[in-house]
Amino acid sequence: MNSYSLWIVGSTRSGKTTRLVEEFASWVNQKNESNKLFYPKNLRQKSDATLTTDLELQLTQPGILVLAANSDNRQELADKIVTITQGKYPGRSKTPLGFFQDEVILFWPLLIESLKLKAQFPVRLRPETEQELATKIWNSQLDGEILRRAGMSEYRLVRRILDLQQLAAYSGIPCQEIANVLTKAFELEDNSTNLEPEFLQSLLLDWRKWCLDRGFITYSIITELYSQHLLPNLYYQQQLLKRYQGVVGDDVQDYPAVARHLFEFLLDKGAVGVFSYNPDGIVRLGLGADPSYMEGLAAYCQIETLTPLRESSLADSLREPMLQLLTEPILSSLPEQVETIQTISRAQLLRQTAQRIANAIKQRQIQANEVAIIAPGLDAIARYTLIEILTKQGIPVDSLKDQRPLISSPVIRALLTVLALVYPGLGRLVDRDAVAEMLVVLSRRVEEEGGDKGEGEEGEEGEEGEEGEEGGEISLSGRSYIDPVRGGLIADYCFVPHPDRPNLLSATAFDRWDRLGYAASIAYGEILKWLELQRSQQELHSIPSPVSLLDRAIQRFLWNGSNLSYDQLAALRELLETAQHYWEIDTRMRQISPSSFSQRKVNATIAEFIELLRQGTITANPYPVRPMGQAAKAVTLATIFQYRSSRQFHRWHFWLDVGSPLWAKGGAATLFGAPYFLRDRLGEPWTAEDEKIAEEQRLRRILIDLLGRVSEKVYLCHSELAVNGQEQLGPLLPLINACVIGNRE
Repeated sequence: MNSYSLWIVGSTRSGKTTRLVEEFASWVNQKNESNKLFYPKNLRQKSDATLTTDLELQLTQPGILVLAANSDNRQELADKIVTITQGKYPGRSKTPLGFFQDEVILFWPLLIESLKLKAQFPVRLRPETEQELATKIWNSQLDGEILRRAGMSEYRLVRRILDLQQLAAYSGIPCQEIANVLTKAFELEDNSTNLEPEFLQSLLLDWRKWCLDRGFITYSIITELYSQHLLPNLYYQQQLLKRYQGVVGDDVQDYPAVARHLFEFLLDKGAVGVFSYNPDGIVRLGLGADPSYMEGLAAYCQIETLTPLRESSLADSLREPMLQLLTEPILSSLPEQVETIQTISRAQLLRQTAQRIANAIKQRQIQANEVAIIAPGLDAIARYTLIEILTKQGIPVDSLKDQRPLISSPVIRALLTVLALVYPGLGRLVDRDAVAEMLVVLSRRVEEEGGDKGEGEEGEEGEEGEEGEEGGEISLSGRSYIDPVRGGLIADYCFVPHPDRPNLLSATAFDRWDRLGYAASIAYGEILKWLELQRSQQELHSIPSPVSLLDRAIQRFLWNGSNLSYDQLAALRELLETAQHYWEIDTRMRQISPSSFSQRKVNATIAEFIELLRQGTITANPYPVRPMGQAAKAVTLATIFQYRSSRQFHRWHFWLDVGSPLWAKGGAATLFGAPYFLRDRLGEPWTAEDEKIAEEQRLRRILIDLLGRVSEKVYLCHSELAVNGQEQLGPLLPLINACVIGNRE
């Protein structure tokens, strides 16, 4: 045991992170003999005076590695550390996977030498690109017979196989051992894929080799390279010890097993560490986290247990009554802090829940940012209904991590239509409705504050017009638009479909073009002129890449200072990042396999890109993560997984769909085969009894964790019928019955 390291255990909101940050600050501020905690094994032979001088933390000495479970928590932890240390000492703040990625890229030459790889800079594949390329590589092997045996679509099967590689990497299992783990697991259990483990492993080994030969790395390959090849390397170990004399890990219950290997190495070599662990805050079990294995790290540290203040949350008063109701069929009531909203249909439930929140806010019982609506799953109808009712009453709603597909944004669809109209051979990807929508979006202008444009704005517009290449001057900026009716008329009479060269005719091709009006006619003419200019430049190869065309369209028609909404900016940012990544991959492929790609035209790549977006696999990730301004005063709307991951706290909770069976299910937060790769039960079969126990434990953790994140009141929102019309008989139904008994009393 390292007597200087600390293992902080506590339930939700018991002050673990605060204690962790305080310990970090004490490391930084110590200037006496207690500084011996830094690399004590290497420095115990020195005198006390020498220790005091040598162990004071200086910028030139090794730093401290700070890790958090996810990016949101990482930013908050980094801010707290900067505040308490006044920014005087640099701590490198990362997520475990982010740290692995940075290290693999930084020491890539070392991996090239040890693995005999081709000398080229690595390119990380995004999950959607990984899925697409793996599907192409395995296409000949995943034939109709294989898919029939697997009983699922090609897309789903590829995703499952890639998930196995990811789980193995997180567990510290080499790719070559995956078949052994699966064979052992399937001995007493039905193989749900009906495919041989050796076949699955061969696919993954082929995929891994294909990626490394081309310099492509995925999250699973990054993790495997770090744990299997980089961390055991003696040269890397020397460099690691030179860079870090301490390590901080917050909420390590959500870390993958390989993170423990890193921590153990540093602690064994004399580094000091402080870690926080919440047994009820486990969120990512099933997504690669291994809390039981990480808990073994406590043997290296002094253990400090924290307990929350009794009045800080409802966990102390509601935990035992609720858990007792779930385990024992007794007639009992819940305390007055628990209320219910009950309806027959779910539509009624959504309306009544939103109205109850709106009334409480209007009556000043609570502020909007003190309310959270939490559900086991949020479908589009529920999100839309709750947001619509509340926003109409002037109450903003923050839909936490609402990652809607990019293709759902009209702005994104309009830009994809622009690509199809400028590049040849994409006519089958554009139709009349898409053209009409594009015209509406690209002609939209927002008035500047203050009414008429000033001289500065006229000057800017004139400068843009003088550039010429970007399409000339738009005289109606700030006023002109094409509404959906006029857009439909133009598309009906001026759009000429063609598989290779779809075209737009001038407004005069429409006999009654006078019906468009002056403003719409001018705006349409400018759009048409800009498209023709881009086509001519494309024919002359003057457009570097489709990414450049997207940027030109955004700058020309969409960007208007700060007038774009937060959602639109997030979607545009993600589109450009995705497009840039996609063409970076395409460029690398052309460099690696020039013979295969010499005949491949740019429009083929564009068509694949558009189809990828239309599949809905790419979503917008808003940035900055934390809401600002009016959005920070909003009602929080989230799924259980999203809310617990964000580790927020509110005065009031509204638990939606309490009768749903999804409260105990892992759902999308559980990958296929996840239990097989947990270190304490590696390769053991997963039985129905195991699943039952896991659901009971999951439900218990959810209840305790959520109760620890609310301070005043919990509303249990229940409809007798689900969306599909079936009666809801989920595991939390006894809580509803207890509230009914309490109301009768």
